[in-house]
Amino acid sequence: MHNKPSKPTHAYLRLHTGILLAGATGVFGRLISLSELPLVWYRMMIAAGVLAAVLALGGRIHRPTLREAWRMGCCGALLAIHWVLFYGSIKAANVSVGVVCFALNGFFTALLEPMVSSKRFSLRHLLLGLITLGGIVLIFGLNMQFRTGIVIGTFSSLFYTLFAIASKRVQSATGVESSAMLLHELLSGGCVLSLAMPFYAMRYPSASLLPQGCDWLFIPLFASVFTIGPFLTQLQALRSLSAFTVNLSYNLEPLYSIALAMLLFNEAQELNLSFWMGVSMIVAAVGYHACAERRTENKRHMG
Repeated sequence: MHNKPSKPTHAYLRLHTGILLAGATGVFGRLISLSELPLVWYRMMIAAGVLAAVLALGGRIHRPTLREAWRMGCCGALLAIHWVLFYGSIKAANVSVGVVCFALNGFFTALLEPMVSSKRFSLRHLLLGLITLGGIVLIFGLNMQFRTGIVIGTFSSLFYTLFAIASKRVQSATGVESSAMLLHELLSGGCVLSLAMPFYAMRYPSASLLPQGCDWLFIPLFASVFTIGPFLTQLQALRSLSAFTVNLSYNLEPLYSIALAMLLFNEAQELNLSFWMGVSMIVAAVGYHACAERRTENKRHMG
């Protein structure tokens, strides 16, 4: 008789399926002509509409209490800020810069998660985060041509880390289903951006707020398959895996994004020795952490 995969194994499978989908999201930042704030507004509102329809058909619409709505709304605001900064980094530099900076979330998580939870500070987590950071530096090569994009991308990674940690805490405290929680986060994030939109239009009067040409095709695809898929798998994985595990695993996402950017946009990222050394460091950090977590889980079950 074959043993059924364990719960953590299912969580890892869901997580890495989401990473494969998420690897293509940075590309849409270049394909879609809209600037970062309207782009994210369309993404969140369309994704919320699609997800709401799916949940309604299944009779799974959750009506939160006021306290639950507030807590999930704060998570949605963090998500919206992260996305605006992420696509702002891509617009200011390129896809490779945006996604490489995003991989800093493993380092930020190792520092921040112990501060906001009862978990002890982990030297192993910090060292793995530093190894990942070293891999990112090797891949990127410290090219200061894209300084603005690097700064924006670093803050984007920080806000994503805050979102991941907050989502795990809120989900544990409320017990709200992953898909229902995502819906409320998308709606609240879209509302925050709706409030910001008039100020954005005044600050940047030349920025277009309406999709142009192929945007009408790319935005719905981007907002449905490539938005709902990765975040549902991530929120589900967070039920069984730590925020650090999820964030460190997502360091594989930039590798897919960079490869797509090279293929589609001919971005100047050469596959030299430094690149492959950086890739090896990131993959080694993710692989080692996954194996270490599995050994810990097995010991816990045996004990």
